[in-house]
Amino acid sequence: MAPQLYSIGAILLSVAFLLAGNGLVTTLTPLRAHFEGFSHLAIGALGSFYYVGFVVGCLAGPRVLARVGHIRSFCVAAALAAAAVLLQSLLVAPVAWFLIRTGFGFCAANIYMALESWLNDRATNQTRGRILAAYVIVTLTFLTLGQWLLLLASPSGFKLFTIAAIAYICCIVPVGLTRLPQPLPQPVPPLRIGRLVAMAPVGVAGVVTVGFANGAFWALAPIYAQLLGFRTSGIAAFMSTFIIGGALIQVPLAKFSDHSDRRWLMALACGSAALFGVALAVLGRHGIRAPALLYPAAFAFGAAMLPLYSLSIAHANDRMLRSEFVEASATLLLINALASVIGPILGATITARFGMPALFFYTAAVHALMTVFTVLRTASGPVEQGRGHYVPVPQLASPTVLELDPRGPEHASRQPA
Repeated sequence: MAPQLYSIGAILLSVAFLLAGNGLVTTLTPLRAHFEGFSHLAIGALGSFYYVGFVVGCLAGPRVLARVGHIRSFCVAAALAAAAVLLQSLLVAPVAWFLIRTGFGFCAANIYMALESWLNDRATNQTRGRILAAYVIVTLTFLTLGQWLLLLASPSGFKLFTIAAIAYICCIVPVGLTRLPQPLPQPVPPLRIGRLVAMAPVGVAGVVTVGFANGAFWALAPIYAQLLGFRTSGIAAFMSTFIIGGALIQVPLAKFSDHSDRRWLMALACGSAALFGVALAVLGRHGIRAPALLYPAAFAFGAAMLPLYSLSIAHANDRMLRSEFVEASATLLLINALASVIGPILGATITARFGMPALFFYTAAVHALMTVFTVLRTASGPVEQGRGHYVPVPQLASPTVLELDPRGPEHASRQPA
């Protein structure tokens, strides 16, 4: 495996810079918006506009890659992403940030698509799973590291935006210097939402739940911690603990998921997420900022909430033919992104009316509804055993990453040049 990882080292290094910058900007944007007096609805809309751009980028990205190539597409998108982050520090106004975040989402989709195409091009049938695992590890590690970059300066100034822009510029360097050949353009899979809803309604409901709940969390959770009185280090610790919880649960989850009806695990995950969401809401409502309570609650919340996306994809593909895997997963990714446009707005509307701790009452309600739906569907249907393996799939990714999944259709063996 070492030669394969060495051959994609430049790509993974670019991913590391990219995710460190993303981790910083994702938390910095709502914090700075709150400092500048943006309304809750405006802060939620920032998350929604990002996903609007991301959806458009996923749809337009394959044409861009086919027209100008991976290196040009990647470098231009990364440079524009850096410019967008710098513009956020110069044009501090809701409407300007809505436009900037839309453009940033479009660039992010194209960046992910170019990098993931390269990873897929370097993979063989024997190494796809391990390359995907390396990609997920780098993604979660540097997304967490990005939270701690908040400590380098005050969120109220321009320095953190500059640091994030530097990370995006640095991610160009490994790709710009790589000697790897550019991947060939890949066909775009058809997206048949109606058919997928009929075949795997629980899987579709799962990714919708992820969009509604996770989209609102990423947009508003930093403000929840800030309003509790946490300093920047406390906010970084709160967000990092959430991510780490979701990362560490993957190994035991993979063991149990492959030998049971995944729908019961999805119901358990959603029920647990609802429970810990209520706990965080109650702690916030009473102004309790004790790390001994909040950090374990955030860890458990992440462990329950973050795996739902991968579980939903695994369940949906258990019901599809192997040859339909990429189509189904790409459709689920699009549905999730569309739900992520709505989620932050719904969460912001509720917190504007009932206060920021109500964010977790909102996520708890979403997860509770998913729990009920899943239990009813599972109890009324035949018992299912997972047919494929559970594979962690990053939610922050383009449809191209799905080609790496070892559960997909067999590709002709190819050795990297």
